[in-house]
Amino acid sequence: MKKFRSYFILILAATVMTSCSGLNKMKKNSNLIKYEITPKVLETHAGVVTVTIKGTFPAKYFDKKTTVTATPVLTYAGGETAFEKVQVLQGESVQSNNKVITYTGGDFTYTDKIPYKEAMKISELVLRVKAVRGKKSLDFDPVKLADGVIATSILVEKHGKAVMMKDNYVRVTPEIQAADINYLINKSDIRSTELKAEDIALLKEYINTVSADPNRQFKGAQISSYASPDGKFDLNEKLSVNRGTSADKFIKKEFGKVEAAKGAGFFDSKTTAEDWDGFKTEVEKSTIQDKELILRVLSMYSDPDAREKEIKNMAAAFETLKTDILPRLRRSKMMVSVDKVGRSDEQILAQAKSDPKVLSLEEMLYAAKLTTDLNEQLKFYKAAAESYPKCIRAANNIGYTYMALGKTDEAIAAFEKAKAIQNNDIIKNNLGFGSLVKGDLVKAEGYFNSMTAATPESKWGLGVIAITKGEYDKAVNYFGTEPCFNLALAQLLKGDVNKAKLTLDSMKELCKCGKPSYLKAIIGARIDDRNYMLNNLREAIAFKADWKAYAKTDLEFAKFFNDDAFKSTVQ
Repeated sequence: MKKFRSYFILILAATVMTSCSGLNKMKKNSNLIKYEITPKVLETHAGVVTVTIKGTFPAKYFDKKTTVTATPVLTYAGGETAFEKVQVLQGESVQSNNKVITYTGGDFTYTDKIPYKEAMKISELVLRVKAVRGKKSLDFDPVKLADGVIATSILVEKHGKAVMMKDNYVRVTPEIQAADINYLINKSDIRSTELKAEDIALLKEYINTVSADPNRQFKGAQISSYASPDGKFDLNEKLSVNRGTSADKFIKKEFGKVEAAKGAGFFDSKTTAEDWDGFKTEVEKSTIQDKELILRVLSMYSDPDAREKEIKNMAAAFETLKTDILPRLRRSKMMVSVDKVGRSDEQILAQAKSDPKVLSLEEMLYAAKLTTDLNEQLKFYKAAAESYPKCIRAANNIGYTYMALGKTDEAIAAFEKAKAIQNNDIIKNNLGFGSLVKGDLVKAEGYFNSMTAATPESKWGLGVIAITKGEYDKAVNYFGTEPCFNLALAQLLKGDVNKAKLTLDSMKELCKCGKPSYLKAIIGARIDDRNYMLNNLREAIAFKADWKAYAKTDLEFAKFFNDDAFKSTVQ
């Protein structure tokens, strides 16, 4: 019995030693395993970090009875994130369904992704390996695979491009007051009855009113005198001139006390011997018999005598023309032009600050353009919305100003009020940018795509969303050809480094946030142009000192980390 127990202990010890020996040997020789990482430096795209690991085992390495679990883990200050997918490998004698690595060697390929966190920018990718043989297990030393994460894609500019609705304020409004003097056939004197006509009385009253109004200015008076197109041309020509003379005398008398009328060119007189254009207009408006035939004659004959002869041949029609049409053509038409001048910019701004309700709607909306103080603009738009609650422009512009103030929640609430008045494309665009700034890309995309027609602003918003999704080709198409930071970023991320450089170099004005300059520095690093990199990095830091610390750990500049000029720039 004792002998049997001794044999059992020996066998067990041998088994344990063999088991431990196999695991220890694999751990000891783990440096013989070759790992290939893609990409060599991790990057974040579409908000995730993706890694592909190819592992190659040499011959005689993998123990036949061992199972290996390999887990990639990204470690960073304050935590770590393991990739969800775990690679399990087994020797050829293990009875399971994992990837088999034979004693003669083999390889595996593993791909997975994890959500990106800002802390991952400074991190290490390590592989943690655990080997199991029977009831024994052994943890290998962690294998470092890569340093950090390049996070250039998160530099995308997501500011709102809300659209303001314009005011219709016009300071100078042109006015015209007109009156006609009608004459008897073959006469050019003004009858007393004509001077008592309503339009003449209104013209006289208008001239007196404008003369006493400091906000109205006379611009001129036009007098057009006509003869009807019946009778001899020479007589009609003389009649139109004489009628012009009598009308000029009348209107100049009415302007006798107006200082502006004394200037050269104030009165503009012209005469028309035979008013065929007026004749055609009156016939078209009439219900006269043979109307279409008369109009056809006018189109067929350009000679005045031929026209008159053909029309007179229509005896019944001509009798009606003599009584209903031709008398209205024997006239002088007087038109007085006036500019109505509204409040000056200074007056509007002062009134908006003291009591905006005195202003008209257009003046209230216009007042906001006269100040650069966003809070003051907001006050003016709110006053307009209070006085005119159905004005979509006031409601929208309140939201626009809140966006400029960085108060996105308040902006969205204002846009929703505007939407209740009218859900047009501008409101959809602005709600889209409100959602974009808030980080709700699904809702933002829905608003932009619901617009009846795409606009440069909505395309820009869709381009931002495309970058965030990692759809860089689509983003480039949305941004079009107008140089901007996001277009250059999309070009860089899709691999068109030279196009990105050209885009940034074409920008007429660089943002004071420093982003365009910083992206130029990244491009300089990628194309190995040290001077271009350093000059633009310094420019970015001059705009915003925060870029020092950011660049110091940005793996875009890894090859320059030991460069003295780079180090002095980011210190």
